[in-house]
Amino acid sequence: MSETNESTKYSAILREQPSPESCSLLASWPGIGNVSLLVAKYLKEKLGAEEIGEINPIGFFEPGGILVRDNIVESPSFPKSKFYYWQDDKASKGLLIFIGEEQPSTKGYELINQVLNVAQKLNVNRIYSCAAAVTRIHHSEKSQVWGAATRPELLDELTENGVILQGNLRIAGLNGLILGLSKERGLDGICLLGEVPSFATQISNPKASLAVLEILSNMLKIDVNLDDLEGIAKRADEEMERIAKRATAEFIDQFTEPIWEQGEYEDDEED
Repeated sequence: MSETNESTKYSAILREQPSPESCSLLASWPGIGNVSLLVAKYLKEKLGAEEIGEINPIGFFEPGGILVRDNIVESPSFPKSKFYYWQDDKASKGLLIFIGEEQPSTKGYELINQVLNVAQKLNVNRIYSCAAAVTRIHHSEKSQVWGAATRPELLDELTENGVILQGNLRIAGLNGLILGLSKERGLDGICLLGEVPSFATQISNPKASLAVLEILSNMLKIDVNLDDLEGIAKRADEEMERIAKRATAEFIDQFTEPIWEQGEYEDDEED
């Protein structure tokens, strides 16, 4: 493979290149509770951010199979890794949103570098990412938000916004790794982590995403209507409550012996 082809294989393609006076990046990949993706997709939709480019998936992803529709085989499809851009009409500040549909099994380091290359082309001065903080919180409790930053000087801003600083923690996956690579490049980076119950890590948690987005929008100084996300979080809470009650009832049925059966056993013992 020629050097040119190899470069194209791992390149980002920008159809537009805005030039804002200041710009932030929100980068997002799937993770526990879908906290990060829910935040990024909601923000993209509510702001009306427009697609401006993508990263070539070849070299990062391998299709695991194909789809067949009406007995006809479709071409292999790859996960999308796209850039979206929004600019405040009242100020010369922009927001670049990157959404990756999947995390690659390998070459995550290279993928993040492509994201950061684009960020630096657009003069991004701060990187944001989101993730889940798995705790023993009950599903009915309000999710709090933990935080981490690439420089000590950024921590005061986190505490001013009600973010909890836990000290030592590990942020898995690309939602965490992008902060490490941002630090290597001298870029400011902040990760906001919404609390997710440890027993519910395999399902989406809009309540955690809502808690994160409330703080993120304040830090970005962007006015975002959160009513729809609040409604989604409320419905998810109600569904979780139904699941919890059903699970409790099944537990009681399985491990609790009815009184009349206990009487039968006592009669048998007396005989």
